[in-house]
Amino acid sequence: MIDIKSSDYEIRPDVLNYDDIRHLVPKLDGHEKLVNWLLHFLSVDKVNAVHAKCCDTPGPEFTRRLLFDEFKIKLRIDNEQVLDNLPEGAFITVSNHPFGALDGIALIYLIGSRRPQFKVMVNMILNQITAMRPNFIAVDAWASNDPSKRAVSVAGIRQALRQLKDGQPVGFFPAGAMSKVDWHGHQIDRPWQDSILQIIYRANVPVIPIFFHGGNSWWCNFLGHACWPARSLRLPAEVFRKVGKEIHVSVGNPISIEEQALHKQSPATLGQYLREQTYALRALK
Repeated sequence: MIDIKSSDYEIRPDVLNYDDIRHLVPKLDGHEKLVNWLLHFLSVDKVNAVHAKCCDTPGPEFTRRLLFDEFKIKLRIDNEQVLDNLPEGAFITVSNHPFGALDGIALIYLIGSRRPQFKVMVNMILNQITAMRPNFIAVDAWASNDPSKRAVSVAGIRQALRQLKDGQPVGFFPAGAMSKVDWHGHQIDRPWQDSILQIIYRANVPVIPIFFHGGNSWWCNFLGHACWPARSLRLPAEVFRKVGKEIHVSVGNPISIEEQALHKQSPATLGQYLREQTYALRALK
């Protein structure tokens, strides 16, 4: 369990509140009733309640309580023996990102419960879940045109490299955002980000592909085509749609440094191979 007193971050009971919103959107300052209605409409009030209930046990134990005690999730795991025999020292996990939140929670439970120092690179939205920050490396998805946001992302990349150098595992959702549904009805990641592939290329550590089956609602997927920020606001409601349901996870065999070397003509070629190995797990039913 994570020692709260020794941590260098604040764990607060709520994930998002009125003060956060008025800081993000100054025009909403003074409209507390409207903001609170929006938080209720988007199910953020439910997220706040669950977080407040479980945040006294941050880290992997927090994710266990969320998944099983609060959301009553059933995990069906293919090739679970890989998780029980994880490589020693540093390694990397790569995963598709169909849910946008619940897959990150499940990943921290699956790996972090066995390797408590495991960290996952996430965007600033998920980083609002302070009880999971012991296992987060935060980057900013909107960093391209904002120097301050770019600084956050650069710091995150350096933290990931340092984590690996220290012999600890790191998890990546290389797409950096939720999967979309293509026009054939298939849930598919956007192109995997070059910055993530560069880290994996340089790391020279085993890589474990992990595939999450399923996806979000048709409405959320529609928003993915129509309005990306609106889809992000839909995430809390999507989490609560999964209450009491099964999540199917397929774990691949570790890809050794030697096997990676056969595909290391460039970060892009290695990334394509790792993506293919991840999506090959979709065949497991």
